[in-house]
Amino acid sequence: MVLPPPFSRRKLSPLSINRLLPNILTLLALCAGLTAIRYGLQDRFQAAVIAIFIAAILDGLDGRLARRLGSTSRFGAELDSLSDFISFGVAPAMMIYLWTMNGAGSLGWALVLLFPVCSALRLARFNTGLDADTKPPAWMAGFFTGVPAPAGAGLVLIPMMLSFETGAWGADFFGHPVLVGLVMAGVSALMVSRIPTYSFKKVRVQPGYVLPVLILICAVAALIVTAPWYCIPVLGLAYSATFPFSIKAAMRAKRAAANDDAGTVIVPPGEPAEPVAEPPADSNRPQIN
Repeated sequence: MVLPPPFSRRKLSPLSINRLLPNILTLLALCAGLTAIRYGLQDRFQAAVIAIFIAAILDGLDGRLARRLGSTSRFGAELDSLSDFISFGVAPAMMIYLWTMNGAGSLGWALVLLFPVCSALRLARFNTGLDADTKPPAWMAGFFTGVPAPAGAGLVLIPMMLSFETGAWGADFFGHPVLVGLVMAGVSALMVSRIPTYSFKKVRVQPGYVLPVLILICAVAALIVTAPWYCIPVLGLAYSATFPFSIKAAMRAKRAAANDDAGTVIVPPGEPAEPVAEPPADSNRPQIN
């Protein structure tokens, strides 16, 4: 057996900047998540929440950009999962612990640990799906399984955001460890659940609704800029309100796919198809000899 030289390296083709852009966005999202932890250590929780949302925006862009540029890779998928775990699992949990759960003792710390653990389990389930031999059914294309990690981070931070603009009573109510612990436990369960949630990837806007949709987006953006700590929690609660509708829509799509499959006759390989019966001869038609 001939061994390769110890210092030989396979020559790799150079990569263009365009193919590196998705990974660059992923690393920027990771830096934003780590910066949120730094702001939390400095008790600058508003800046920490902003850093989390910047990470969410970058996380939403990197995958779409990779698909557009045709630069998807397993390396990028793994890097994206690690970035999501830090930015949307560890960082929000650390922020909430430093904000209020550090006064709840061991039980508070256990609830804080639950959130990043469930985030890691969700991401691990997603990564194993990439290697699965069987692809998910077509009717699942418009749905996620459980709440995505970025959405989970936004939902778990709702009590903190509401406490920013509600004064002392709001800080005492929304920052109470019991309320925050219940929210953390509920969001953690949603992340690892099998509940189908809307992915909004297949949403299509009809031509007649393009202008109203653009006006609505501008209005929401203006509200987020002027009153972010009221508007963002309302959007999060509105997203939570879509869960019953997504479950019903997924069940309807599953039944429709099952009905389509039931009407399709599949012939196993190697077996001849049934011959098509010829129509009977018309006895009234004269025969030509």
